[in-house]
Amino acid sequence: MSIKTTTHLNFRGDARAALEFYQSVFGGQVTIATYGDFGMPKEAPGADDVVFGQVETADGFRVMAYDIPGLAAKSSESAGSTHRENGVTITDQPFFVSVRGEGLDEVQGYWSKLSVGAAVVEPLAASAWSPGFGMLTDSFGVTWILDVAAEYSAE
Repeated sequence: MSIKTTTHLNFRGDARAALEFYQSVFGGQVTIATYGDFGMPKEAPGADDVVFGQVETADGFRVMAYDIPGLAAKSSESAGSTHRENGVTITDQPFFVSVRGEGLDEVQGYWSKLSVGAAVVEPLAASAWSPGFGMLTDSFGVTWILDVAAEYSAE
């Protein structure tokens, strides 16, 4: 038996833009279905909002998203906060999205695209546990951790 998990991101009217952005970072195919596609009258407010969206790549990256019905675009006051303080990550976010690559070049490629317009929490650099680790909050308010897979020894 095998199981896969997929991060599902909830947006307030900008799920389509977020999915298109994530596709520009990771590649793959975008699938978008709107509330209008599922029967909401096309002229109704929110009919063009995303009820189901996904980016999926052949090498296993997948993220899903939708627009929470009835919620306007978020204001900066409602956006969460993630920052470093005295070497510790402080956050009020309920989740991070973690992307682990096999090599530093691969991860740097994702980082350079994902960091456009982002607030860097921790720059991509070597760490005690990985040849490359970084954290940022993208322009949609999603906090991402990117790192390079490393052999772990419990010794």
